[in-house]
Amino acid sequence: MNKTIMVVSDALRNDTAASQMGYLEHLVETKRASRYTVIAELPTMSRPLYETLHTGLGVSEHGITNNRVVRRSNVPNVFEEAVRRGRKTAAAAYYWFSELYVRFPYDYVVDREQDDPKAAIQHGRYYTEDATPDREVFASGAALVSKFEPDYVLVHPMGMDYLGETHGSDSSEYRNNAIFQDMVLADLIPRWTGQGYTVIVTADHGINKDRLHGGTTPDVRHVPLYVIPAEEVGLGDTRTQISQLRLAPTLCHLLEIPIPSTMKHPPLT
Repeated sequence: MNKTIMVVSDALRNDTAASQMGYLEHLVETKRASRYTVIAELPTMSRPLYETLHTGLGVSEHGITNNRVVRRSNVPNVFEEAVRRGRKTAAAAYYWFSELYVRFPYDYVVDREQDDPKAAIQHGRYYTEDATPDREVFASGAALVSKFEPDYVLVHPMGMDYLGETHGSDSSEYRNNAIFQDMVLADLIPRWTGQGYTVIVTADHGINKDRLHGGTTPDVRHVPLYVIPAEEVGLGDTRTQISQLRLAPTLCHLLEIPIPSTMKHPPLT
């Protein structure tokens, strides 16, 4: 059974990852990883794309059309499908994921730490402040992996989004945080692949120089995708653009669970 960790670096631009994330690009250069450019769905907003990443559906289909739509997911998604098939799930993520896949509204006391074998996200560690240090989010995710050995783990740091919205994408703060995330991943990826995990690193959307996202231009729509298998070699830089709708079926494929009929795009194989 394949185990998978997906790191969703909120608002990480494709070009920033390519120019600043030296460890990930080293894995690509040595064909230890495969690299793609993902074309994010529209609108390039967080909550709609969190749902797209886990359902393989566009916003007109899954109904989370903007960040103000607060409700549980009501279509087949990776978390629920994994639990239904006996897989164990976990997430260290922004609290919107709890609202999408566990319960809403979020209670910052009761819901901060969740351990429920019946929930779609069985082991959750959530944060509510956009400025929460990425170091803490990665540490929470790594602790979940170490303690529970889940089959599917989401790790969702918000630092790129927070610094991009504060300083813009053409800022030293934004670029330096990409380097920092890359350094953290350089510590964690060898550990995770050594434990048998395929590691995926991607983003929901990018951000522009005006500190905005939501629109249609490449700076907010083009995001990276790195796939680092536990044992097999990668393809290097595929120089291929793919739809974001392929991520959810790819996760199902990696977890060796049936792909729901609602996920109509083919997985990466």
